Amino acid sequence: MFVVWITGASSGIGEALAKQYSGQGAKVVLSARRVHELERVKGLCVDEGASPENLLVLPLDVTETDLMQSKVDTVIQHYGQVDLLINNAGISQRSKCIDTDLSVYEKIFAVDVMGQIALTKAVLPLMIERKSGHIAVTSSVAGKIGVQWRTGYCAAKHAVMGFFDALRAEVTESGIQVST
Repeated sequence: MFVVWITGASSGIGEALAKQYSGQGAKVVLSARRVHELERVKGLCVDEGASPENLLVLPLDVTETDLMQSKVDTVIQHYGQVDLLINNAGISQRSKCIDTDLSVYEKIFAVDVMGQIALTKAVLPLMIERKSGHIAVTSSVAGKIGVQWRTGYCAAKHAVMGFFDALRAEVTESGIQVST
């Protein structure tokens, strides 16, 4: 049994990963805010041959960090483990810094950085206990190079790269893989 938990699974990269992993027979936890979109993705996976029992729709708003442990508990009750956590939830921004309200930066960091960290911190002890697991985060070239009109997005992706690169250095000897 291989259990994959994907945040941001309601569209784009997350949806594509859900189809790929479920098509390979993995048990997949689909998380995002939009339940109806998660149900749509689950339906597509089933239409492509995945077993409905191998797909768990688990609504999650990554900004609600106080709920992370209860979400992890739900996954563990359902499947018993998390082998691969794919932190894919995220938002973007396109505007000049001078025109961007501080609240936009706060929201981007809440979703793209703090949400990923909070869920990782909730799942990590389970992986360390098993001495096995893989944590991945969707980043961007914007995490390496700043570009105009993307100050908030670039800053968040730089933070993600820094956090998960440091985490990799901490847990590699524990049998945990970390990918950005």
